[in-house]
Amino acid sequence: MPDTATATAPRAVSQHTAPPFGIALGPLLYYWPRERVLQFYAAAADAPVDRVYLGETVCTRRHELRHAQWLEIAQMLRDAGKEVVLSTPVLVENDTDIAWMRRACEQHGYLVEANDLGAVRCMGGRPFIAGPHLNVYHADTLAWLAGLGAAGCVVPVEMDGRTLAALAAARPGGVGVEAFAWGRMPLAFSARCFTARHHRLRKDSCEFRCMDYPDGLVAATGEGQAFFTLNGVQTQSATCLDLCGEALAMAAMGVDMLRVSPHSTGTLEVVQQLAAIRAGECAPAPSGITPAGAQPCNGYWHGGAGIAWEARA
Repeated sequence: MPDTATATAPRAVSQHTAPPFGIALGPLLYYWPRERVLQFYAAAADAPVDRVYLGETVCTRRHELRHAQWLEIAQMLRDAGKEVVLSTPVLVENDTDIAWMRRACEQHGYLVEANDLGAVRCMGGRPFIAGPHLNVYHADTLAWLAGLGAAGCVVPVEMDGRTLAALAAARPGGVGVEAFAWGRMPLAFSARCFTARHHRLRKDSCEFRCMDYPDGLVAATGEGQAFFTLNGVQTQSATCLDLCGEALAMAAMGVDMLRVSPHSTGTLEVVQQLAAIRAGECAPAPSGITPAGAQPCNGYWHGGAGIAWEARA
């Protein structure tokens, strides 16, 4: 009879067979009709993504899907072989937000992405992923969060490549690092709903106008340049981050997961391109795909203005 410790020990994985990075599908940031959400995640179940984040992170007034329906999607994706993570709201300011946060944190079936420190406390030391809005910029912060249970972190979208490499090199053992690779960048949150204000409506009687904008409402400067995207209480970039060309460079730094943010078009095509890069079927290159005709950007990665695009050989 084989020794138990020997029989259950994990096998060593060759660096030549292990994928250089995982592909994560971030939480849906927009307000889509229920059927559209279900169709999107049914397609995602067949896509080469390794991890899928689910749940409402922007506005808990969005009620097309309740917690029970998110759990049904989670089970479907788990059955398809995906790792599922439940994301908590970013801006927690009332009892409804707290209830959404607690429902995610108090279940024990799935890992949680904690997007504010209240969620970290609610986890009570159980493993979680520190979301990008916890602002992990250096290893000391990550070590502190790891002491509270963080098994990984998603770095802020404005982190440049050099700082990311330093963070990945100095992180505590066993803590994963995930970086945003494609999509409109979530920049800020406010108690005021900008979409409602655009329509001269109050936040608590917004008529759910966010549903009219499946990729957010683009705001332009006085000179006509697309500058921000309004998404309810969230402000995003008008440009679309595209770091597909840096995928292998990030993997070499020690980044474990690359995040693709869901949009109404192009999302799963970008996933397929990253999978092809990972498999060595094509060279790393910008995806050339943007939602709703947005311009690409990569300025933060190079230490410049986030809105900029810098092409490099």
